[in-house]
Amino acid sequence: MAEATLLISSRNYSSWSLRGFLLARQSGIRFRTQPVDPSDPATRAELLLQSSSILIPCLIHDGVRVWDTLAIAEYLNEIAPDAGMYPPDRAARARCRAISGEMHAGFTALRSSLPMNLRGRRPGFAVWSGARADIQRIVEIWTECLETWGGPWLFGRRPSVADAMYAPVVTRFVTYDVALDGTAAAFAAQIEAWPDLVEWTAAAEAEPEQIEDLEVEF
Repeated sequence: MAEATLLISSRNYSSWSLRGFLLARQSGIRFRTQPVDPSDPATRAELLLQSSSILIPCLIHDGVRVWDTLAIAEYLNEIAPDAGMYPPDRAARARCRAISGEMHAGFTALRSSLPMNLRGRRPGFAVWSGARADIQRIVEIWTECLETWGGPWLFGRRPSVADAMYAPVVTRFVTYDVALDGTAAAFAAQIEAWPDLVEWTAAAEAEPEQIEDLEVEF
């Protein structure tokens, strides 16, 4: 199989780039990451949630360009069907797609008030009411999945597309000092220890770029 290229923006600030990376790693395909300039106006607009569309990450493989994370997941699942990116059970697959879509399209209050910043730490951060509602819903999703499919991942013994979609949320909870307990805390710890996320975070720590608009104390 031809090697793929995954275009990414900032490792520190881009939750979508992180999702694309985790999905590509899940698939098992050979790929390399290629950063784009985060100071590029279009890329900066995406990071600051000022763009109506998100074109990064973009997977380039065998002459095909795919730039939406859910589309990337479906494409990777097609070319690597044995990777197990979706659960084998039909009901679990349906739930996996549903909650991945919910993450993809929703939780706007969380995104805007708790932007991803892997290097940042905001102890005692005051979470606004809209974001608290998003957090409550996310914890409900995690708890339902973990209780239904037994954990430690959302759909059992191996990570799925849904785990990649929700991994950046866990990093936000760390950055903004969001307290979790019980099942949700155990799942967050599982995500934090995910070797692919640990690798990405280490690379983010080494990035020289800093986007001042995303370093503001709210």
